[in-house]
Amino acid sequence: MNQEKEAKKEAFRKYLESSGVLDSLTKVLVALYEQNDKPSSALEFIQQKLGGPSVSDYEKLQAEKSDLQIKYNELFAKHQETLRELEGVKSLHSRNSSKDDDEREVIEDEHTALVAPPHH
Repeated sequence: MNQEKEAKKEAFRKYLESSGVLDSLTKVLVALYEQNDKPSSALEFIQQKLGGPSVSDYEKLQAEKSDLQIKYNELFAKHQETLRELEGVKSLHSRNSSKDDDEREVIEDEHTALVAPPHH
């Protein structure tokens, strides 16, 4: 059982090493060690060195995302309203168009009756 645990640990260590994790963490920890003025948050220092946003950057991004979501919701609602207006205009146009067609047919029928030669 103990050998199995050791084998798992060794496999995991090899995995971390081959994927570059150990090297990256070692470099970051060395950089932290070499800081003359230690940062107030070692964790934030490590996150930044590994490419993550700082807490303040993260908060700014969250606020920006929230603002953009509000703008998106407003624009989407306006878009939906515009679509409803467009459907109303189309509907009105098609009703008027069908009235025009009916009137045109009546006029054509009257014209045909007037121009057609009388039946004997």
